[in-house]
Amino acid sequence: MTEGRLLSIIELGEVRDEAASTPTVRRPRAAGRPLRSVAVLVLALVLPAAATPVPQRVVSVVPAVRTSTAYLGGDSVFVVDPPAPEGDRYLTAYAQPSPTGAGVRRRWQAPLARLGDYLDVRVEQGLVLAMAVDAPGRVFRTIAFDIGSGERRWQLPGAPQPTADDGLLLTDVRDDGSGALNRIEPDTGRMLWSVPIPPAANPSYHLREGRVDGFVLLLPTGEVQVHDAGTGRLLRSVDTLPGDREAYQRAQVVEDLLLLVPPGSTRLVGYRLTELEPLWTAEVPLISHVVGCADLLCAVPQTGGLQVLDPATGVVRWSDSGPDNLADVRHGQLLMARPGRGYEVWDAATGQVRTELGGWSLMQVVGPGGPLVGTRSGDDGRMVVAELDLVAHRARIVDVLPAIAGSCQASLPMLLCQRLDGTTALWRLTR
Repeated sequence: MTEGRLLSIIELGEVRDEAASTPTVRRPRAAGRPLRSVAVLVLALVLPAAATPVPQRVVSVVPAVRTSTAYLGGDSVFVVDPPAPEGDRYLTAYAQPSPTGAGVRRRWQAPLARLGDYLDVRVEQGLVLAMAVDAPGRVFRTIAFDIGSGERRWQLPGAPQPTADDGLLLTDVRDDGSGALNRIEPDTGRMLWSVPIPPAANPSYHLREGRVDGFVLLLPTGEVQVHDAGTGRLLRSVDTLPGDREAYQRAQVVEDLLLLVPPGSTRLVGYRLTELEPLWTAEVPLISHVVGCADLLCAVPQTGGLQVLDPATGVVRWSDSGPDNLADVRHGQLLMARPGRGYEVWDAATGQVRTELGGWSLMQVVGPGGPLVGTRSGDDGRMVVAELDLVAHRARIVDVLPAIAGSCQASLPMLLCQRLDGTTALWRLTR
């Protein structure tokens, strides 16, 4: 095998003995038509065998040692070498195979700084960003590489967040909770402005189409500050603790609301983010976090279950006090994990159970908005891979793969996993 080329293998699909969790409705057999059946049989016999498509998949072995880590990103696979007491450490980029199965090739290789643990590699703003965390200080650092050549552009403290105006924020938080939010120029790493984060200020972000266009700081004094992500300018602020400056509270931004859990964790207070005006107070105790559920708010208690609120009034539309856990939200549908029963799809507006999907393990999906992918053990130790479609209320099996150990990532139709023999492989699924 020549350097820069990876082995590509065509595998036959093996899905004949697995069925989706939602049974397929079959049309009844036609009766009293023997002549037509004979004609169809004769026609099938005389057609060439090549006319019948056979489900196939393309698998490419990624040249990564057993203890290295691989990441899907854009149209590439990135491999981070494991740490070693001596010798160099590298980040290597490989091109994903084409739909025709022509194989993959090495694009570039770049030396990596010895910064501790590398937690992620992603593609943002035309760069490859590798994120590392130092021990024992637990300080995040980001190293940026040119996506085409692998040339290192910059190395700076902080974890990256892309902004709505094609910029980049680095959130640099220390052990004591203090730090800074730094806006940088993506190509050069030049700092454009910096906003200090006081200890325990708990920054949160307002997103527009998955990118930051504002951020909120909840200061220990109770002051809430709203900043513009383009300029860093303070837009507005409000004092939420006029009587007790030492009380602990939490804040979260969901859509255009600032949600505050005041001291005691027995209530949830909604503020309009644009004016920081209090809109409502709801008696929802022990809230862990809140997510947007279509046009509603899904408040997840620390004890499990769900409280679904009207974002305009804070009125509880419906609730579930069971041990069920919210796993995902898609197009007004909730994916609920039921202990011992697998997943169900619930309607966000009413809480009505739409369908049971059965037992699956959710796979890491690369990129926002990608299809949900679930896996489960099949016959002979094979791994069943399915797209969990909440809108269609079904689990659609896309393939059954042999000899998978785990550490899988998906960006359909691409799938990256480690196999039982220790190799890392990349599949292009064809079903």
